[in-house]
Amino acid sequence: MSVIEKQRLFRKLHENGCFVMPNPWDIGSARYLQHLGFRALATTSSGCAWACGRPDNSVGLTDMVRHLQEIASSVTVPVNADFEAGYADDPETMGQNVKSAVASGVAGLSIEDATGRHDKPLYDFESAVARIKAARRAIDASGGDVVLTARAECFLVGLPDLKETVRRLEAYAQAGADCLYAPGIRSREDIAAVVRAVAPKPVNVLVGAPGLSVAELADLGVRRISVGGALARAAWGGFARAAQEIIAHGTFEALASAMPFTELNGFFRDELAREPERPA
Repeated sequence: MSVIEKQRLFRKLHENGCFVMPNPWDIGSARYLQHLGFRALATTSSGCAWACGRPDNSVGLTDMVRHLQEIASSVTVPVNADFEAGYADDPETMGQNVKSAVASGVAGLSIEDATGRHDKPLYDFESAVARIKAARRAIDASGGDVVLTARAECFLVGLPDLKETVRRLEAYAQAGADCLYAPGIRSREDIAAVVRAVAPKPVNVLVGAPGLSVAELADLGVRRISVGGALARAAWGGFARAAQEIIAHGTFEALASAMPFTELNGFFRDELAREPERPA
């Protein structure tokens, strides 16, 4: 499937229904999720960073674009890029960075309004809107059909103000965002309020822990579900528990839950055999 075909398919997925877009952190996890039948995937900045031995938000632009290209080219389903805050404060510089992300072959990308600074965790309203407009211009100038997702990070940065979240998302929708996303909202009431506020544009909801099911979120009008770094954390959790048991007790009971070697190796052997059929 060509990049253009992936972009068209990804946009079509947002037209109706509800789909889950899980977040791999490397080629192997991306190919396994595709194998399970997920119709789209998304990168995770935290999962990518941990795999590199770094904390979240510490992978630079060049390395992140390389990661996006690696994931997008390794699967035949659309990939959405977690592009953090666009790797620049200035809207025009951020727009140039967005063009680099688009060139990596992704079908969508998200831009958040968090600054990463403790003294000022969110970009001010006008700047945040200007940044979404710049991302929209950059995508349009690139000539593709990349889906732009705008994120209001209020709940994630310790400012759980639904009114401000909705105000920002409505403005981002007007600024050209195709999909709206407020990571951190969890209650039925808050999710439903966001869906109503930006309708008919689709809403992404982050699920990072047990809670509402896919069916329940779909009933609330949610169009897209992602899990952020949760799958990476689940993998790290299994790894850490097994390693901690070995060092602390000298026993290996946790290894009983590991995927069998023949199953995992067989999967990747089959993937390798199909690799020549993948688009360049």
